[in-house]
Amino acid sequence: MDLYEYQARDMFEAHGVPVLAGIVAHTPEEAKAAAEKIALDSGNPVTVVKAQVKVGGRGKAGGVKVAKTADEAFQYASEILGMDIKGHTVHQVMIAQGADIAEEFYFSVLLDRANRNYLAMCSVEGGMEIEVLAVERPEALARVAVDPAVGIDQAKAEEIVDTAGFAAEVRDGVIETIKKLWEVFKQEDATLVEVNPLVKTGDGKILALDGKVTLDANADFRHPDHVALEDKAAADPLEAKAKENDLNYVKLDGEVGIIGNGAGLVMSTLDVVAYAGEKHGNVKPANFLDIGGGASAEVMAAGLDVILNDEQVKSVFVNVFGGITACDAVANGIVKALEILGDSANKPLVVRLDGNNVEEGRRILTDANHPLVTQAATMDEGAAKAAELAHAAK
Repeated sequence: MDLYEYQARDMFEAHGVPVLAGIVAHTPEEAKAAAEKIALDSGNPVTVVKAQVKVGGRGKAGGVKVAKTADEAFQYASEILGMDIKGHTVHQVMIAQGADIAEEFYFSVLLDRANRNYLAMCSVEGGMEIEVLAVERPEALARVAVDPAVGIDQAKAEEIVDTAGFAAEVRDGVIETIKKLWEVFKQEDATLVEVNPLVKTGDGKILALDGKVTLDANADFRHPDHVALEDKAAADPLEAKAKENDLNYVKLDGEVGIIGNGAGLVMSTLDVVAYAGEKHGNVKPANFLDIGGGASAEVMAAGLDVILNDEQVKSVFVNVFGGITACDAVANGIVKALEILGDSANKPLVVRLDGNNVEEGRRILTDANHPLVTQAATMDEGAAKAAELAHAAK
């Protein structure tokens, strides 16, 4: 789960990371009141009105404005609220305390899946798009591996800062801030904690001015408070429905719905469908949906209900390899799921079964003789048929 900037700021503050005041506002009136409060508390009338969207490039899109007065904060909030930034509508802004920025730096720590550890990245050149810096001047971005068993202790923080080439006068402050950011990463079970920019102010303080945090949903059981951070209003309704039913679902931009058991099989199915779709009007997979080891009627019905409610879906490919859950149980699940869904099941299904008790599973589907169901002997055959049906229905 990606957090909004204001949520990351609050999380940083809770872990002792140095930040400036920030108040979220949903209306221009709230923005003005927030600017007045920050000015009164800090003695500085300057605030920054920042669009709260989970996408980069806000500044270039006009979603970040410096306000010298509360009236300007009202004006800028009026302009930014409702703005479209890369397909994301701005529903809220953060009114942030203005800062006297002397220097801008960059820091992040993230999960490095390829190397099975964590990776800290740091640069004395912050503020710009880090992707651009990494490509154009990779030597300016320090990359330091972090052992998950040790984390970022004093020695590792010193290594990161020295590798990045920080000046002596900011070295200690940056080290302490990095150690606190590691605590955010560790204690909140994050997969990414990023600060851009991390700044030195005119009076020499180190502050995290803009934060990005991604939380690991697999650790939600340890963090009941993380539920409050979800933006349910902005969530895709199909993904929200799938989550309610404990389904591993990701919506994609295609026409062939996919159901499989096991992430590896589903990923392979996506590739095979995409390849088959090139010969049938260039149709593509519409989703990732892994029903896991269970394929009961209820699980299958929940999965089909999600997929069939996607208006883009024109056909569904059910690709299951029977293991612990045998193919006859899967077949019974499909038959009963179609009964449960009734008239809402109105798109063709291509079913490929293989593995444990496959012959019985195929017999069950044959005997049911449902008009929407077509059986396929192989994955390639099933993908081709599903793509053909989707193209015909476009």
